[in-house]
Amino acid sequence: MSSDGFADVAGVVRRRSGIVLTDDKAYLLETRLGPVLQKFGLASIGALGAKLRQRPDETLERAVVEALTTHESSFFRDGKPFDHLAKQLPRMLAPGRTGPLRIWSAACSTGQEPYSIAMLVADALAGRPGPKVEILATDISGDVIGRAKQGVYTQFEVQRGLPIRSLVKYFKQDGAKWRINPDISAMVRFEERNLLADLSSVGKFDAIFCRNVLIYFDAPTKTRVLDALAKRMNPDAVLYLGGAETVLGLTNRLVPVAGERGAYGVSEQRAAA
Repeated sequence: MSSDGFADVAGVVRRRSGIVLTDDKAYLLETRLGPVLQKFGLASIGALGAKLRQRPDETLERAVVEALTTHESSFFRDGKPFDHLAKQLPRMLAPGRTGPLRIWSAACSTGQEPYSIAMLVADALAGRPGPKVEILATDISGDVIGRAKQGVYTQFEVQRGLPIRSLVKYFKQDGAKWRINPDISAMVRFEERNLLADLSSVGKFDAIFCRNVLIYFDAPTKTRVLDALAKRMNPDAVLYLGGAETVLGLTNRLVPVAGERGAYGVSEQRAAA
């Protein structure tokens, strides 16, 4: 693979998704772009880079980004954020609340995260009436959004993090797979969306999950995304990041939630602005 081919592909991926591909990630191009090369009749990564360099091609660029985006997910992954949200839900769902409860699962991948959130909400309501619940689930990849909408998972996938009680309560067996119940899927709306685009149209949220996304960005892009997310948060909202991610040194709009790893609230400075 030529260095020119790598640079051209990496440039497209960074421009469209914010993901920074360093030289040590060259193996990803070799392992993940084979189907793209075959689909577009290209002989090598170098040929792909040359084609990307020659002229803009929306379909090709989109295919490249989809192939190189990581979509690792599991139910209740890294349980601490879900434990913290479960403690907040009685307050968020308290009688007399005006307006819907709104939670955003950004970079939702194949849907395990937003469905996990919906199950927590269902547990918190325990069948009693409550406010309208809107869970927005977004991802840059149209392919994984399509998969997530189906709400169907393999035995291996439901065994990764999903308590047996939740499996029995919220899923139905469908042949060799498991299908999420309609009352859970009805809480979730899936959209293809890029975190680098204008986010003003999504509205404000009581909680945002954006986990294991910032690790792929450079510092200026991290700041850009964090500031954009902070603007989408209600004053008492919580932002959940991945365990290896932080807002420190990147933005003054968000501050750590005391005693909680990976949870951040809106800073008083931003709230007063």
